[in-house]
Order: sequence, then structure tokens, then C-alpha cells
Amino acid sequence: MESAGSIIMYWIIALSIVIFSVLTVTTRRILRSATFLLFTLFAAAALYFKLDYEFLGAVQIAVYAGGIVVLFVFSILLTSHPGHKSERLVSHRKWIGVLAALAALVVTGGALISRCGLACASLPEMSNPTMKTIGAAMMGTGSEQYLLPFEAISVLLLACIIGGVVVARKR
Repeated sequence: MESAGSIIMYWIIALSIVIFSVLTVTTRRILRSATFLLFTLFAAAALYFKLDYEFLGAVQIAVYAGGIVVLFVFSILLTSHPGHKSERLVSHRKWIGVLAALAALVVTGGALISRCGLACASLPEMSNPTMKTIGAAMMGTGSEQYLLPFEAISVLLLACIIGGVVVARKR
């Protein structure tokens, strides 16, 4: 049984993640949005530390909060005027976005439900995972392993960096 302080701390961290995530996507000032993203990433690191995943929390702070957000801020400062508010987007096709969001929710929910049975079936063998089993799952190429998505995300980040440099050079 967890202590009341631990449960309260979890809810504070979870609430801060939700609040800063919403502020990240709703603010009209782009530099404030990057700052709120930084706070969201720090709160996620706090959650990792609370779960006793010190290495993952340190990586979260060093790589995402330290590296990626700094890259975003430099990209913002190179490509736009950060003091100005962005103009409000007006779209007459909001229902298409709502339908796309609902479709993504259905697909994600279906994938989660279908994978839940597999995860519950393999739960006894993963009751005490080691760093070796986690590393093999993350960097393996077999079934239930995640090397391809990991590489796809790294290529996507590289494309974003190159796109930011190209946009900055055209100004």
C-alpha cells in the first residue's frame, strides 16, 4: 500500500503534465509554447523518478528537456519573431479535423485493446525485467521489439532539423 503523500505527489505530477500539455498547444506565443513543453517534459521526468526509473528520468531531462527543447527554441528564434502573437487560424473544415481525431482515437483504442490481451498473457515472464531484457525489447528486430519505430523517430527528428535549417537559410 502506497502512502498518501506518494499518491498526492503522483496526482500533482499528472495534473501538471495535463495542464502544461494543454497550455503547450493552446498558447498563441510560440516561445511560451516551447517553455510549456519544457515544463511538460520535466514533469514526465519527475514521474519517472517517482517510479524509481532514475536512468530514464535522467535521459528524459538530458535528451528531451535539455537537447530537443533547446533545438526548438533556436529554431524558433532563427525562423520567426518570437515576441509576436501568431494569428488565429480560421478554418471552415473543423469537422474534418474532428473526424480525423475520432478515427485516430478508434484506431489507437483498438490497438490498445488488442495488445492488452498479449500483454496480460506475457505478464508472468516479465514480472521482474532486467536492463538486458528491456534493451533487447527496445533494440531488437523480432516480434514485439521496437528497433524500427526507434529508427523511424530518429529519421523524423533529422528531417525536422534539416527542414529548420532550410527554412532559416531562406530568410
